[in-house]
Amino acid sequence: MDKEGINEGTIKAIVFDVGGVLMTGKKKKNPIKTIHAPGIHESAAKQLGLSLDQYFDSIDTAYAKSMEGQISKNILLDTISFNLNFPRKKIERIFTQVYKKTLKKNKWLYHVAAQLKKKGYKIIILSDQWHLSKDSLITKEDYSLFDKVILSCDVGMRKPSKQIYNFLLEQVNLKPHQVLFIDNQEWNIVPANRLGMKTILYVDNQKTKEQFAHYGIYVK
Repeated sequence: MDKEGINEGTIKAIVFDVGGVLMTGKKKKNPIKTIHAPGIHESAAKQLGLSLDQYFDSIDTAYAKSMEGQISKNILLDTISFNLNFPRKKIERIFTQVYKKTLKKNKWLYHVAAQLKKKGYKIIILSDQWHLSKDSLITKEDYSLFDKVILSCDVGMRKPSKQIYNFLLEQVNLKPHQVLFIDNQEWNIVPANRLGMKTILYVDNQKTKEQFAHYGIYVK
């Protein structure tokens, strides 16, 4: 591949996950598959003065529905406020603080995204978010930098359902082999591979740089 740009028939779009990729935090040992972001909800429960069991019981249904765009942010906040007997503004403030404290911007990967855009690649965000994480993690900069921002709470589908990957392909008008997808969870990588996308399982920045080079994409 030409190091300064893209050629016909090669990768034409780079797709980034947010949590654990563009935004990173402390890694958990032996992570398990869960709808709850590691560290986020533990911190929120502590801020609210609840045990994890109490906390999860109070948000589980609303969280899942919000993640899949089945309810609005207002209904989400009304539900959690009723279940916890906490004011809506306090709940929103706590989650904003927790997300911003727990996850930090991966400055190198944002720099890489900007490099790739200048080289002619489409750069995309594809991420599972509920309404309270969306407002904390997806910034105006994201909407201006990335060609498309596809969030589960906006489109009504989420990873690892093949529907959201097909939706992505329709949005960018590309074939699967023309897309490189970066995610930090293997269960999200598998369906992308099955569709024919090229993939990177994010571990750290150095490893990702090496994996980019494996696909003929050279970044600084």
